Amino acid sequence: MQRNIDPPYPLHPSSLSTDGKQDAELAAIARNELASELSRLKALERKLAASLQPHYAFTDLPCLIEFRPGPGGLKGRYFTNSLFKIYRALCARCGYRANVLKYKLAEAAGNQSSPAGEQPLQEAVLEVLDASAYDIFRTEAGIHCVQRIPSTKSKGRVYTLAVAVWVLPSFPKTGAASSDNVDDPESDFYLQPDDVRSKTMRACGAGGQYVNKTESAIRITHAPTGTVVSMQDHWSQQRNREAAWKQEAARLRSSILSKAQITRGDKIQTYNYNQDRCTDHRAGLNVHNLPDVLDGGKTLDRVMDAAGEWMVGWDLEAIVAEEEEARQK
Repeated sequence: MQRNIDPPYPLHPSSLSTDGKQDAELAAIARNELASELSRLKALERKLAASLQPHYAFTDLPCLIEFRPGPGGLKGRYFTNSLFKIYRALCARCGYRANVLKYKLAEAAGNQSSPAGEQPLQEAVLEVLDASAYDIFRTEAGIHCVQRIPSTKSKGRVYTLAVAVWVLPSFPKTGAASSDNVDDPESDFYLQPDDVRSKTMRACGAGGQYVNKTESAIRITHAPTGTVVSMQDHWSQQRNREAAWKQEAARLRSSILSKAQITRGDKIQTYNYNQDRCTDHRAGLNVHNLPDVLDGGKTLDRVMDAAGEWMVGWDLEAIVAEEEEARQK
């Protein structure tokens, strides 16, 4: 899918070059207007893509941001602390209401700080209470890598360390007796019917001729999370649907309450101290002024905005691919 909208005719300042007969002042005005229109076109492109993106129920919710170090001993735990401070500083700068739900130092290390004052952080949970916080921070889930000479050494080889970050929607506590009932709209884990896609298909394998010749099997997909459940255990399509719905709800609840496994293959960002660089691997963006990123400054906004645009494009590509697959059947 083409993500950039190309103008119907070439627009480039070089095409406005003046010669002796042209009014230089008029050409300068045209160049300024061209730059303004190109910027406006880019903004409209982003708005169009955002308007086509499906609305996910969880994006309206607050969120929990969890931090855990990967392998690397103290060096990895020190960077985990740095990463935690990045997002806490971002919340403070932007006026987001954030609470520290958990901040646990590595027991074996005690309170051993690095020469730079970093703490050996074993695990932390930051809760962002603002509505739509999940939509703002969900792009930050994945593996964050740092490339630097450890703060415990004045010189030496560059180490690559990893920190896992999870971003989970924070469900409001209703206090209702049915708060775990996925069929109750007041439930903490209510499954919105519009978020669930259902598809019937012919069962396969053992079960008798009737099962194999009718479209009694069901596959349902929870669009916001991509959780898929297939069910063909029963002869009746309705019974398969009910069983699949129940299993879908159980998987969704489990995935929300317990973190999914994140591997090095989910690397999303790298912070390179020697090159004063932060890279978002999904958007293909490199920014400099790393100290501002580490302070949760506006340079970090550029990285998060680029990741958000990448996510919109990725979602749209998935929609187009799904429609193409449906047309071919």
